[in-house]
Amino acid sequence: MKKLTLIASLVMTSFSAYAAEDVIRLGNLKFAHYGAVSYIKEIAPKCGMKVEERMFAKGLDIMPAIIAGEIDVAASAADAAIAGRAGGVPVYAVAGFAKGGIRIVVQPGSAIKTVADFKGKSVGVARGGAQELALLAELAKANLSWSEKPGKDVKIVYLPFADLNQALMQKQIDAMSQSEPQASQAINKGFGVELLKPYETPMGEPIRTLVMSEKLYNGNRPLAEKFMKCFVQATKAFMDDPKLAENYVRNTMFKGQITVDDYQDAIANSPFYYNLSVEHMQITTDFMAKYGVGKMVKPPVAKEWVKLDLLEQAKKSLNVK
Repeated sequence: MKKLTLIASLVMTSFSAYAAEDVIRLGNLKFAHYGAVSYIKEIAPKCGMKVEERMFAKGLDIMPAIIAGEIDVAASAADAAIAGRAGGVPVYAVAGFAKGGIRIVVQPGSAIKTVADFKGKSVGVARGGAQELALLAELAKANLSWSEKPGKDVKIVYLPFADLNQALMQKQIDAMSQSEPQASQAINKGFGVELLKPYETPMGEPIRTLVMSEKLYNGNRPLAEKFMKCFVQATKAFMDDPKLAENYVRNTMFKGQITVDDYQDAIANSPFYYNLSVEHMQITTDFMAKYGVGKMVKPPVAKEWVKLDLLEQAKKSLNVK
């Protein structure tokens, strides 16, 4: 009996050690198109691991947590990932998880019909994300200058995502470059009108980026592979079953705070995705350097830190194109 108890104890100890080892600490943001990343924690036990999710206000906020060793994998805009890498955060970009996700929105009845009409106007945006870089690229394309201070063609007003809609509704700003689902909410509630989706620049549609700590990628390859396979499974589940995706995002992530229309409009502009390319990350890096986004002293070279082997391996194993 003692021998059986000892064996059982050893088995339980081994299992506990295995379970403790196979934990991924995930940093995420509360946006509709980040839903498949959040869903990973729901199916993680079937993938043979546990995922502990921690929500942040914006992608740049996750980077100190990665440096501190508190986060293993994070979802963010490419801009935040690039700025983090430039600042010495030890991460690799390992996949995309959504594309698009931005609208430039003006007040109803506004005389603004094109980006060129922003001259003399104020435009709100959250600092340090895809929405800022896309806005600046569009302003540059229209040959407009910009600054937070008066004196340039366009005054940029930096506000948190949550405050942008309120500022537009109260007519404190003339327009905003806003992420989803907040952009769709502004339109559906009647205090905003879409001017354009800002994808007609060399950067194209921004790709939201999944980053992984170098420690996980290099130091625990089996767990890194397991997580990436689970990510592809979660994303495929959302792509194959739109009702599952809608229910999870609307009711689990947002607790019923966004409507069916808000969700449908948001995801139509920010579809779930897997892929990423070195080329896209390099173009995004070049735009950031050009427009001063992220204040990078030494912009990272994409081919040195974009590592897509785990993604390709996971897709192949699951027969995903």
